[in-house]
Amino acid sequence: MTGKKYVFRVPRAGKDYWYFRRGRTYVRLPDDPNSEEFDRKYWEIRSGRAPITSRTTWERLVLEYYASAKFKKLRPGSRANYRRHCEAIVEKNGKKDVRKFRRRDALAVQSALQDTWSKANERIAVMSILCKLAVNLEWITTNPVENIEKLTGGEYEPWPQAKLTAYENYCAREELTAERTIFELCTGTGQRIGDVVKMEWSDFDGEYIQVKQEKTGADLWIFCPRRLREYLASLPRHGKHILAKNLTQHLSKRRAQALVMAVRTAIEAKGYVIHGWRYNAATELAEAGCSDSQIAAVTGHKTLAMVQKYRSKARQKMLSKKAQERRQ
Repeated sequence: MTGKKYVFRVPRAGKDYWYFRRGRTYVRLPDDPNSEEFDRKYWEIRSGRAPITSRTTWERLVLEYYASAKFKKLRPGSRANYRRHCEAIVEKNGKKDVRKFRRRDALAVQSALQDTWSKANERIAVMSILCKLAVNLEWITTNPVENIEKLTGGEYEPWPQAKLTAYENYCAREELTAERTIFELCTGTGQRIGDVVKMEWSDFDGEYIQVKQEKTGADLWIFCPRRLREYLASLPRHGKHILAKNLTQHLSKRRAQALVMAVRTAIEAKGYVIHGWRYNAATELAEAGCSDSQIAAVTGHKTLAMVQKYRSKARQKMLSKKAQERRQ
């Protein structure tokens, strides 16, 4: 810290941002707290000579949110995701006054992101959280983002066998070890990509792999099917993590998604996403006749609604076969 009164630091995306805050005064300071420019700006504000930024900007609101107990209680993955959306909001509207924000503005944001419906829904959800905070801060009286209908873009679907085979064959042909490992871990354990990239070699005992799910907080021991056990046994170890970036760090979720996207593009499977592999695992378990509790023991679902959905699809498939066989 600088030792100067009313100065505080906000770490954001690997960089420190400095602000002067005292009562109704709220001003961004230069980036280098040891520079003459920083000192000059600081004393201009202290003496009342510097222009004062509006107290009700989106940038100020986001900082208030970062300091809130609600944000700090989020799980690390959710916190990082919310922060990405907050940074995007600040980048476009940081200096704008929240009090002038209208419902039509939120709908315009949603419309601009409609091609990526999941991202659009997340952005609106974060904006609603921020506006609720603005209501609590008495900046505005109502939340203009409340009850905006979510966009739909279809459900995540399991990959068809032809695309699974194409993915595997492409990785083998091009010698893409990381891409193949992501595939084997996702389909073999049925876990989300955010949990898969964090898996360490020490989590794997030769049969089970230990997972602490980021989304649910569940601690799981997942028994690995023979295919996955054999694959991991053949895999060279280049670091602490199975999906290693270097000796101590794991491959980032975004990097893993980018690697998989390159293969999806090459095999013309852009309509299928990584999360679909989780559905593949659950559907295969259902088709194998596993109970709801057995499926949930692998996937870590807290409720049985999704598990029953897998079972319903598997049952329909089996009943269809039995019914058609009677015609023969």
